[in-house]
Amino acid sequence: MDKNYYITTPIYYPSGKPHMGHAYSSIVADVIARFKKINGYQVYFLTGTDEHGLKIQREAEKNNKDPKEFCDELSITFKNLTKTLNLSNNDFIRTTEKRHFASVNEVWSRLVKSGDIYLDKYSGWYSVSDEAYYDEDEIIQDGAIKKAKSSGSKVEWVEEESFFFKLSAWSDKLLKFYDKNPKFILPISRKNEVINFVKKGLKDLSVSRTSFKWGIPVPKNNKHVIYVWLDALTNYISALNFPKTNDKLYKSFWPADLHIIGKDILRFHAIYWPAFLLAAKIEPPKRVFGHGWILSDDKKMSKSLGNILDPLEIIKNYGVDQLRYYLIKEVSLGNDGSISLLNLKNCINNDLANNYGNLCQRVLSFIEKNCESKIPQPGKFEKIDVDLSEDITKKLPKLIEMIDNQDLNTYIKEVINFSFKSNKYFNDLEPWKLKKTNIKRMNTVLYCILNQIKSISILLFPIMPNSVEKTISSLSLTKKNIFLDEINNQNLLKPGNIIKKGEILFKKIESD
Repeated sequence: MDKNYYITTPIYYPSGKPHMGHAYSSIVADVIARFKKINGYQVYFLTGTDEHGLKIQREAEKNNKDPKEFCDELSITFKNLTKTLNLSNNDFIRTTEKRHFASVNEVWSRLVKSGDIYLDKYSGWYSVSDEAYYDEDEIIQDGAIKKAKSSGSKVEWVEEESFFFKLSAWSDKLLKFYDKNPKFILPISRKNEVINFVKKGLKDLSVSRTSFKWGIPVPKNNKHVIYVWLDALTNYISALNFPKTNDKLYKSFWPADLHIIGKDILRFHAIYWPAFLLAAKIEPPKRVFGHGWILSDDKKMSKSLGNILDPLEIIKNYGVDQLRYYLIKEVSLGNDGSISLLNLKNCINNDLANNYGNLCQRVLSFIEKNCESKIPQPGKFEKIDVDLSEDITKKLPKLIEMIDNQDLNTYIKEVINFSFKSNKYFNDLEPWKLKKTNIKRMNTVLYCILNQIKSISILLFPIMPNSVEKTISSLSLTKKNIFLDEINNQNLLKPGNIIKKGEILFKKIESD
């Protein structure tokens, strides 16, 4: 069985400061990466910044800065975001790095060699904001301005000499590829959208520009720079040291298992990217998952509406684990998700403070007061004890399947339900009464509930790593014990080991 796993976020365009969409994509990818690690996989997790193109050049000019200097300053804010969000990424790639240039040049050369690139003239609509070309039927008139229907971004008419990629020749080949790889595009609604688009017939794609210079020069023709999306998409292999195909990283991790992206860049990843790769005789990734937009109170976030929720501000006020948990639970991956500060507060109070946090706090406090802060020696397990434990162990294969299908929303609801049942078990069996009537039974109940806290914590680790590490430490365990295999290990908790109550994991948010 292949136990290597390669997952990527989109590489972010650093023309402004990071927003909630960037945070969401990164958190989703990190949760999956961390889960695969605790399931015994060697994981390679990539994120980074896409730093070429006309949009960057214009923004740099506005700020009277050299484009590279401008990118250096903005890219660092995205690199800092990986630390703020507590991401476990192995690499952070920038498309201005030398290793990336070598990879892009190799892909271009292969496309020339295969006969998929030719020189002609481009005339059409282009959005600088999206760095995307649009057909006439994808444009709407908004007063005196023409805009792309899908994004609302302004488009402008462009005419210039350009190299083209023979995308039109790949329509049938792509449809066969989708048919052969039915889970290449998820969710299914996005897959259907892509297939319908390809069935209409694809037009050849302009893959170079001459009207600006901020990009990777076309090999043997410095008059042209390579189209920013052909450049940017190649990051997924340049990070693995392509074109060194015998390199350990490339051999171990390509093709990628999963590209996590926003639905607005689905066409680039699900049509252009596999076509480029197949033409260059490179195996395409195994899956592209296009998630929805993050909305604020059911409306798309925008400066004009004043409804932008800043992830850095939320983390400062409420905590990073709290934001990670809320986004994964509140948003059904694949659909647009509406978030609000009121719902965030309710989620923290109900799921974290009153449920999981309360379970940990009350059990550990009880053991501190009644068992000299030691893990008790259990006696004979009764059916209710076994049922509680097996509620998780029997469902573990299904939980793994949920993550492998990117069904994070259902996964987290299932896990927090384990916590709810554990609180009920503790309440119903009343160990405080058993202390007076049956100490051995009390010890068994406490051992069972500690084991359940351990298992729930392991399952929550990919979502809330900081908080779970505190809980695991309180149980006299270490990070080495945070693996799915340990859920089935009923002897992991050693009777007599010291339990540390620790601080309150999640403080309740008071109403304004």
